[in-house]
Amino acid sequence: MMMECGKKIDRDYLHQCEDELLSPLASRSKFTKGRQYPEQPHPYRAEFQRDRERIIHSRAFRRLEYKTQVFVNHEGDHYRTRLTHTIEVAQIARSIARALRLNEDLAESIALAHDLGHTPFGHTGENVLNDLLKDEGGFEHNRQSLRVVEVLEERYLEFPGLNLTWETREGIIKHSSAYDHPEVLEFEPKEMPSLEAQIIDYADEIAYNNHDLDDGLSSGMLNLEQVSSLTIWERAMQISGIKAICQDEKKLAVSKIIRTIINMLVTDLIHTTAETVGEMGLLDYRDVRTCGRRVVGFSDEIAAMNNELKDFLRTHLYRHYRVVRMGIKAEKVLRELFEIYVEYPEALPVDYQRRIGNESLKRIIADYIAGMTDRYAMEEHQRLTDPMMRS
Repeated sequence: MMMECGKKIDRDYLHQCEDELLSPLASRSKFTKGRQYPEQPHPYRAEFQRDRERIIHSRAFRRLEYKTQVFVNHEGDHYRTRLTHTIEVAQIARSIARALRLNEDLAESIALAHDLGHTPFGHTGENVLNDLLKDEGGFEHNRQSLRVVEVLEERYLEFPGLNLTWETREGIIKHSSAYDHPEVLEFEPKEMPSLEAQIIDYADEIAYNNHDLDDGLSSGMLNLEQVSSLTIWERAMQISGIKAICQDEKKLAVSKIIRTIINMLVTDLIHTTAETVGEMGLLDYRDVRTCGRRVVGFSDEIAAMNNELKDFLRTHLYRHYRVVRMGIKAEKVLRELFEIYVEYPEALPVDYQRRIGNESLKRIIADYIAGMTDRYAMEEHQRLTDPMMRS
């Protein structure tokens, strides 16, 4: 649809564009189930667009810059952080959503929010808090991400959290997590997530597998001899026309191969998902919700290659002695911080102290620690344990 230059675009026009451009299987902003706290709609922004922009402007989003993906922030300026990972996930999700004629605004919103509740020090931090809270329902970063956008983020006088739409919040809580938690009851646990939410699981996996492979090679923890045994690496070399990698061209050749792997995975996901939709006879959004199984996925061949890559990274990178040693230090820092706050809750910031008596102390402490960056957690640990360090 052509628009005259300078002509006003309003919300009704955006809804019209969605009707004309999106698949019947896609989520539409005009049919949102709304927000927890009623708000007036924006005159020229659709609801999922507003979600995306609220997430980007949140403090929790900014803190992702200094949270670990695999490598702790001080180990190097070029390794991915939780923020750069999130941006890569959003880019991949948008590409998939556009190719399948899904709602890009919703897909991007879920992608940008999917790690807001992640702890410092990556999955080590999550595992530590889950263990420390085992008697209080545990800790899981998808549930914490929902808690961040519903409760913990403070930006508005009118309501707690970011007051995101039901659809974005559903995508956060149903992101690769079990549906047996109380938090999910509000989000139709017997129904499948939207296609926009389903693609985030795969965009996340595609992003972290390949940037961990890239960072692993850059760091020297992985070498070309190891990765050349991977079927997906061999296939990408063939597609790229690279027969061998010489030392002078190593950086550029590796970059090309990893781009090719990402393109292979994304392309296969788009084609396989479209084929699955046809085979299942899905006609509209309600069919997606009630079909009884997830629709988005890889072909069997690509899924096998991708699983081989995941197993390889688990064995050779995530269990590498340098990663393990950093994990040991991270666990020590977080456990000791938690124990100090339990024993001395008055050491918590005043805003957290005010919540004591209304919520579990351990949950309050977990909220505080989960919101820390790697750097802040290490500095706070030093402030509380080093007698020579100023408080």
